[in-house]
Formats: sequence, C-alpha cells, structure tokens
Amino acid sequence: MQRVIEYLFRSILCVVLLLTGWALLRIFVCDQFVVPSESMSPTLIAGDRILANKLVAGARIYKKIEFGKDIPLRSFRMPGLREVRPNDVVIFNAPRGYDRGRIEFRINYVYTKRCIGAPGDSISIREGYFHNNRHTAPIGNLDQQRRLNRTPDSLIPRKVLRTIPFDDRNFGWTIRNMGPLYVPQAGVRVRLDSLNWKLYRQVIEYETGAKLKYADGILRLDGNPLAEYTFRQNYYFFCGDNVSDSKDSRYLGFVPEEFIIGVVRRISYSEEPYTGRKRPDRWWKRVE
Repeated sequence: MQRVIEYLFRSILCVVLLLTGWALLRIFVCDQFVVPSESMSPTLIAGDRILANKLVAGARIYKKIEFGKDIPLRSFRMPGLREVRPNDVVIFNAPRGYDRGRIEFRINYVYTKRCIGAPGDSISIREGYFHNNRHTAPIGNLDQQRRLNRTPDSLIPRKVLRTIPFDDRNFGWTIRNMGPLYVPQAGVRVRLDSLNWKLYRQVIEYETGAKLKYADGILRLDGNPLAEYTFRQNYYFFCGDNVSDSKDSRYLGFVPEEFIIGVVRRISYSEEPYTGRKRPDRWWKRVE
C-alpha cells in the first residue's frame, strides 16, 4: 500500500512539475499563436502556428490579473535582449481592444504585424512604399507594396483607402501616401497645434485619462489649455505585409510598448484552416 501511495505521489509531483514548467515557459520564454487571416501574407498565412519569442523584448508580467472594459493594463516587463526594431514581426494586443475609438487593452484581442516605426522614428508611405527616416533598408514585403503602387485609387474601396486621422480636408492621407508621422517616444516633448493634435489625441488621452478637445482656436485637456505635451510611454507603428488588406496602425494608430507580447521567429506548424491539410513545407520555417 505504501508503495502505491509513493507511486501516486511521484506521479502527481511529475505532472505538477511538468505543468509548472510549461506555464513558466509560456510566461517567460515563448508562446504559440494561430494566424487567422491573410493580413501578413505571404510571410504568414492563415493556419500558421507562430512562436512569440518573449526573450527579445522581455516578458510582460501582469501586476493585476483582472481584465475587462475600462480596466487598465497593469504590468511590467522583464529585461530583454534588445528593443523591438523596424522589420521585426511582432505579436501584440490590438490598440483598440474594444473598438471604441481609443486605446484600450483587451487580453484576448491579438494581432501579428510588422514593425514599421519604433519610438522616435518618423515614418511615411510614398506611392505605396514604406519609409523610415532612421532605417534605410526596405521595410516589409516590396512585392505587395509594388502591387499597391500600381493600383489606382479608384480601384480601392474608400474605407480601405483612407487612413488616420481620417481628415480629408487637412491631411488627406491614404494607404498609398501618408506622413511624415512621428512615432511617440517616452520623454519627448511635442508642440501641439490645430492640426497635429489629431495625430496624438489617442495617445494623450490614454496616458492621462482625460479628454482632448479643440474649440475656438484653443486646445484643451479636460478644460485646461494645452500647448505642448511630453509623452510618458514608448509607442510603435505596425502594418501587415499584405498592405492592401490589413487592419493595422494605418487605421488604428500607435501601439503602446506595454501591449507587445513577443517577436515572431518561427512558424512551428501549419495546416490549411478549412480542410486541415498539413503544410509540412512551412513547419519550423524562419520568419523574416
């Protein structure tokens, strides 16, 4: 009887240790996600299982395990190997978690896109091609950008063509031509005017919890005049490689650094989502 009890105890202990090890691996090192759409095609396609490497930027650790509407994210980040940089493929929480026109955290609302701009960069799109003032190498998939370059505006639906800040009179930005746009960096102060406040409204309201409004020639934050603002956090600008069909920062705006989950390095496994057909040619494929 004693041997049976010892065997059961050891078996239970092994199971507990395995589950604990698996949980720690997912929290601190790596986690797997499924690609649901073609927004990152051809780099990633629907049905790919991708690995989020949390060692690169550092694992995000929650201070408070309570999630829902109007509950802010409370977390800190472990030391990472380096910062996220342009051309990294990144998994992150969507900046408009509840699609209410503001930056909100939603734990199970996750996107995978490519970094176009890091904190302190100025990014732009010129005739369909991405540009970054501090990154001279090509960014993203040039074949997809070339196809967008050759597509007339008349063939692109208006709701797809227009981008932030959706102000046709003063900006007129589209997925073919937008910017330059400065990506907020913590500690940097910007002067605000009758135009650029629209670009940073969501960021300022997210950081302060106050409402930003422009009326009678004066910009006010919760009623108090605001002529300049110092960013408190770092932000990123992410876009899909399939530039003609991707819901990303061109429509949603900047992504807070604390929303980043990990950097994608590998496709672990892949199968056709509707038929279940295995795609071994994509297994353990490096993501670049």
